[in-house]
Amino acid sequence: MAYPLLFGALLALFVLVFFLAFRRVLDNHDPVDARLKQYGVTGEITEAATGGTDARSRTWPVITRLINGIGFGPKLAADLVRADVPLTAAELALIAVAAGLGGFFLGGWRGGLLIGLALGVVCGYLPIFYVRHRGRRRAQQLTDQLPEVLTLLVGALRAGYGLPQAIGLLVEQLPPPAAVEFGRAMRAIGLGMPVQRAVNQMADRVRSDDLDLAVTAINVQYEVGGNLVQTLETIGATIRDRVRMKREIRSLTAQQRLTGYVLAALPIFLAVVLSVINPGFLDPLFAPGRIRLLPVGAVVLEIMGFLVIRKIVDIEV
Repeated sequence: MAYPLLFGALLALFVLVFFLAFRRVLDNHDPVDARLKQYGVTGEITEAATGGTDARSRTWPVITRLINGIGFGPKLAADLVRADVPLTAAELALIAVAAGLGGFFLGGWRGGLLIGLALGVVCGYLPIFYVRHRGRRRAQQLTDQLPEVLTLLVGALRAGYGLPQAIGLLVEQLPPPAAVEFGRAMRAIGLGMPVQRAVNQMADRVRSDDLDLAVTAINVQYEVGGNLVQTLETIGATIRDRVRMKREIRSLTAQQRLTGYVLAALPIFLAVVLSVINPGFLDPLFAPGRIRLLPVGAVVLEIMGFLVIRKIVDIEV
């Protein structure tokens, strides 16, 4: 009786995710509103970036209100904007819930309720982890581009360009993600947003300390004046040294990071190998009773050890 029920639940989950994706593709928006949202300047865009109400979030009003009520909506929306993922917070929450239910049913089918809960939590967090990891990687890529960004910006300013025109030159000359972020700022400036506000929004999206230095210099120059070119040159040299030092540290800690990955993957690899060589060898660990706490505790300790190793090799510069 449990197998038909499990099959029906998984089929319903699949249908939910399928129609979610289908509606996401065929959802019709107001073309003018959608065009303005791409520029990141209107009130609708500000609300969307902070988890507010826009045309897409109204597609799932109940879910949007629920995640905003518990405080996850604005955080998920900010993570999606930072990672440049074309989803709303409600859609990401639905994907996470669907993945969590799939992991729960699969784990409960193979190992019982406790294993199902653990696997459901892990699978439910995977979409959010992917979005945040992509956002961090994208911010790191932009930070690595900053020395080149500031070099081109200083050269354009010395050639007589204004700051908006210099930002437009960056959009033409640089690859993503710098071209994408500065392109958003440039479109915002073209639609009438002040330069300070446009670059501040860009810094809020990226969340990079190095970019904050350049943005602060631009804001100070607009408020009190000063030699922006010389300031950006100094900041560029500082950022270049920081990027070089971070790369050296990353090279020196490569062995330790690899050790963390190996230690985290080794128990899983051994479990798979033992299950192939001797099927049923690990079945006593998943027998009914408190013995099931052993694999759960092992997974928790593995995750904690991996995080501790990552924290040790994460050296701030």
